[in-house]
Amino acid sequence: MIDLRILRDDPELVRASQRARGADPAAVDRLLSADANRRSVVAAGDSLRAEQKSFGRTIGRAAAADRPALLERGRELAADVKNAEALELTANGELAAAQFALPNIIEGAPPGGEQDYLLLEQVGEPPAFAFEPRDHVALAQGLGALDMERGAKVSGARFYFLRGVGAQLQWAMLTLAVNKAIANGFVPMIPPVLVKPESMEGTGFLGEHADEVYRLAGDDLYLVGTAEVPLAAYHAGEILDLSAGPERYVGWSSCFRREAGSYGKDTRGILRVHQFDKVEMFSYCRPEDAAAEHERLLGFEQEMLAEMEIPYRIIDVAAGDLGSSAARKFDCEAWVPSQRTYRELTSTSNCTTFQARRLGIRYRDEGGKPQIAATLNGTLATTRWLVAIFENHQLADGSMRVPKALQAALGGREVLEPVR
Repeated sequence: MIDLRILRDDPELVRASQRARGADPAAVDRLLSADANRRSVVAAGDSLRAEQKSFGRTIGRAAAADRPALLERGRELAADVKNAEALELTANGELAAAQFALPNIIEGAPPGGEQDYLLLEQVGEPPAFAFEPRDHVALAQGLGALDMERGAKVSGARFYFLRGVGAQLQWAMLTLAVNKAIANGFVPMIPPVLVKPESMEGTGFLGEHADEVYRLAGDDLYLVGTAEVPLAAYHAGEILDLSAGPERYVGWSSCFRREAGSYGKDTRGILRVHQFDKVEMFSYCRPEDAAAEHERLLGFEQEMLAEMEIPYRIIDVAAGDLGSSAARKFDCEAWVPSQRTYRELTSTSNCTTFQARRLGIRYRDEGGKPQIAATLNGTLATTRWLVAIFENHQLADGSMRVPKALQAALGGREVLEPVR
């Protein structure tokens, strides 16, 4: 949730952010109204409680003849205080609802929707094949690396088996990502993938995209779509020591997404599936360090993409295409030869203090005073990367050249050949 002090001091800044996102600016006025109402109700309640406390001392000093009337007044005051507390409870609920309904304030993101991104950098050149490139499904199936048919038989549409060299490629890629993160000071984590509602809501995943999340109603638990959720909630309600710099974690987890509303889009292969594995970076830092940390996470992603030897570009995602928690997001999109376009492989988001404020995560400033921390996340590798690896490294006969960084994990093989 956003800082109410920013809302009070500069509501137009928040309205401008809403307009850039293509969201309703009136939500800002609803929050302003709820905030003003709560402050008014709390002030009235405080006044009544002070009066009640003072009146209690009066009764103790009163003459016996005066006490019946004073006691009656005391009962009236008690009823007024009880009513005031009920109004405060309602006002608090209305404020929380209005505050949770407002997304984060953008910081530098271009305005507009999905197609209004800014191209920041293009790295590498798309391969020039002397043959018609196959798509990742045909390639992977030819290599005995992917079985979509049995995935659908066992679990339904958009499920799959990675098998043989497909499983080995994923393990190799994700292990490389984790080791890279560890070498740069990240603490490795294997987090739970079932979380409580407050963890999911605290990270901003139960808003407008709640239909993307799998929920186990009988247990009131949610399957996460990213390790960002448990890693963010890991320090909920705590005060961190950030005196030595950001606190960094890297989580390896299976992830689950319903992909609601995406029917007819990318239904072939493993671009858009219900379950996948992912290595996710997560940082807690001081708000003034967040922009630099964002660039740092992007740099790690670029290092991994270079290891995979695939061409890609970096875009500054437009405000209307940001999740509710992100103030700014950079996507790395890899070239997919069969589609002759760039597709998102990884992203990194600066969530400023939005998630930490919801989850009650703080640090102590130089004066020892608790302050709200900033949180950031970034994907270092995921199953979807196999799409770009298969397609960009394919050979004319259906073989695939193995990126050098993954060769050792595949027994030193430089080329994977089709299964005969």
